Amino acid sequence: MRLQPLPAFADNYIWALENADDPATSGAIIVDPGQAAPVLAAAAQGLRPTVVLLTHHHPDHIGGAAELLRHWPRLPMFAPDDARIDLPCQRVGDGDTVRHGDWRFEVLAVPGHTVSHIAFSGHGHLFCGDTLFSLGCGRLFEGTPAQMLESLDRLAALPGDTLVCCGHEYTLANAAFAGMVEPDNPALRRRTEDATAMRQDGRATLPSTIADERAANPFLRVDEAAVRAAVATRLGRGPLDRVDTFAALRRWKDGFRA
Repeated sequence: MRLQPLPAFADNYIWALENADDPATSGAIIVDPGQAAPVLAAAAQGLRPTVVLLTHHHPDHIGGAAELLRHWPRLPMFAPDDARIDLPCQRVGDGDTVRHGDWRFEVLAVPGHTVSHIAFSGHGHLFCGDTLFSLGCGRLFEGTPAQMLESLDRLAALPGDTLVCCGHEYTLANAAFAGMVEPDNPALRRRTEDATAMRQDGRATLPSTIADERAANPFLRVDEAAVRAAVATRLGRGPLDRVDTFAALRRWKDGFRA
């Protein structure tokens, strides 16, 4: 597989996944085209979009889809069942499978950031939009802490070598917060050092892996003693349960400035 993060806006990534052994036949999966221009530029260099996957309705994830359809009118698109995505899409939900040629992706409902957010898992890749970030997670614009935690638990249960292809380059900002929560976590320290070097070289810090995130992402580590202790210090009391831990952690991150 050949995976490309196509930069868009200030910090978005549009993902393009090709079968490196046979790109001419299989074409490329395009995920969350918030802008058309990066995809069109890649197409001018030989990329051939064959399927578009949309994780949620926010404009920075779907804003370029209509223009792509003008260039490729028969381009199939798969999206959550949400009227706010006003495009000719095949609607999919939890437990469905997206099939196109040799491509197979399982659909996971991951509400929290939005109530209709979905993720696509297949071929060793997870396209998770704004649910799971490297060393972080999405803001709760529509869902509840319990919903988001359940969604993150589902993603954390995927095989450790699954590549996490999220929607934004937030790793270093998330690392600064994670370091406040678990300053003594050696996996977090290594990830921060590696990500810093990548950004200094102008490289994307993504994809990470599920194993990386389990080891260093505080939002996947709400059951760890160090995370619970940091939250307890923040709250001035012990968290009631793991949802309370997560909710406090998310509120803390919402107001955090590095």
